[in-house]
Amino acid sequence: MTSYIARRLLIAIPTLLVISFVIYAVLALAPGDPMAQFGRNPNIPEEVRDNIRRSFGLDRPWYERYVFWLRNVTLAGDFGFSFNSRVPVSELIGQRLPQTLWTVGIAYLVALLIAIPIGVVSAVKQYSWFDRIATTFAFVGFSIPSFAIGLAVILVFAVNLRWFPLIYDTTLEVIDAESFFKQVRQIAMPVIVVAIQQSADVTRFLRSSMLDNLPLDYVRTARSKGLAERAVVVRHALRNSLIPVVALMSLGVPGIFTGAIITETLFRVNGIGELLIRSTQNSDTPVVMAITFIYAVLVVTFNLVADVVYATLDPRIRYS
Repeated sequence: MTSYIARRLLIAIPTLLVISFVIYAVLALAPGDPMAQFGRNPNIPEEVRDNIRRSFGLDRPWYERYVFWLRNVTLAGDFGFSFNSRVPVSELIGQRLPQTLWTVGIAYLVALLIAIPIGVVSAVKQYSWFDRIATTFAFVGFSIPSFAIGLAVILVFAVNLRWFPLIYDTTLEVIDAESFFKQVRQIAMPVIVVAIQQSADVTRFLRSSMLDNLPLDYVRTARSKGLAERAVVVRHALRNSLIPVVALMSLGVPGIFTGAIITETLFRVNGIGELLIRSTQNSDTPVVMAITFIYAVLVVTFNLVADVVYATLDPRIRYS
């Protein structure tokens, strides 16, 4: 296992290098001038604009800027300065990251609390009315895009019922019980949207895995020993059925972050996804490059995590 992880890490290095080069080339060659905001201001002389362009290195070829960017990232973890905010990109991402982690983390926990019981009961009571409703919910939640679910949630809970605020207050600080309750109310709708899609996905896979394990010999043997049905299902069938689900969850973590782009933009959550959209609109390439590269690192990392977790949970799998 150790040699396998070492080889995967060695493979990940050139993979991330190629990904970073492609992303940087696409952003550098894409239309849009990062200094266009200065061009609209007649009070800024042409000499000042040229000095600003040189200070950001925009007067050099894009491949030279890439080498400079790669050196700073690998040696100092420096993603550069934001053209729009005039602050280090790492500081800007650090300010937005807690909002995304807060939303994604709670949504993932809610999704698991919903999906695991539904998937288990749906498999145990196959073709029952509960199974039909759960299966329909899973396919609907998996098929409908997040922006459509988000609009429906806004219309139902914010416009008609008025349970949750329509505008997300990014300046809210949790200092007491009242502010905590306000934070829970305003984060409820983004969490609902992300949790619906994730719980639908996990429910489908867990139900399918449970149906594969319930007829097997070790389950029948557990029943023949006189174990209670709940113990047979939870301690034996569910334990083995969670193996592919855990791998799915590991691979799905990067997808949750990318899916949060739409959710955060729709609900005006001050997170990484909203920052990416705004930076793309303003041609703020250092920020866009940093966020997309972080997403690439998450994909490569959690693919390795999924393989390691899968081998840890299933003793039949051995990596050499």
